[in-house]
Amino acid sequence: MNKNKIILIILFALPIVIYLIFASAKHNSLFLPVISKNNQDVPFQWKTLEGKSATLEDKITVLGFPGSNIAEIKGNLFNLNQKIYNKYFGFKDFQMVMVMPKGTEDNCKQILRKLESVTEDLSGWNFVFTTPDSIQQYYNTFHFVGQLDQNHGTPAVYIIDKNLSHRGRKGKNKIGEEEFKESYNTVSAAELHNEMGDDVKILLREYRLALKKNDKRKDEFRDKITEEIESGIND
Repeated sequence: MNKNKIILIILFALPIVIYLIFASAKHNSLFLPVISKNNQDVPFQWKTLEGKSATLEDKITVLGFPGSNIAEIKGNLFNLNQKIYNKYFGFKDFQMVMVMPKGTEDNCKQILRKLESVTEDLSGWNFVFTTPDSIQQYYNTFHFVGQLDQNHGTPAVYIIDKNLSHRGRKGKNKIGEEEFKESYNTVSAAELHNEMGDDVKILLREYRLALKKNDKRKDEFRDKITEEIESGIND
């Protein structure tokens, strides 16, 4: 078989393979459903370890409320780092934002030092600090089904898109079953690797396809303007 025939077979088979991958998924592989819109950004006055403000706007964010039980959350954050952060940090505007009670700053520094042993670049990790009451008030604005515990935390993390919309699984999946998933359990490395990993991938693909579409429109607009200019010169 010559080289040209091999290339033709690959070009013919690739769309079929991609379709089968999409079709085999248990939920919509082309779009990650919106659970809620127009959510509040992280308050400007909440500061990171570097004394800076954090924002969810124009970012693809994994939002968490780990709480003050540092001994318990260390393993959860390690799971999140290994299964999600390390896998997707290379994508532009992807970040982690963890809302922490004041007084846990030194503990968070220790956690970051531990993560440095397995991750070279932790610049996408953001811990912001505020009072327990403010954490609860901010958490309530999202109207999550879940609740914070007595340590003002939860092992659940949430996906927030660039428009401050909460994303997850909602409605019928590919096999017609109703499902709802607003968060991902950091206790379970398997859930992070499989379910959350898939959902983050879908959201990143959404933005990548939208970017390509916008670039194509810009190219078409530029070509049209160039054509009109050239036409005017020729006239």
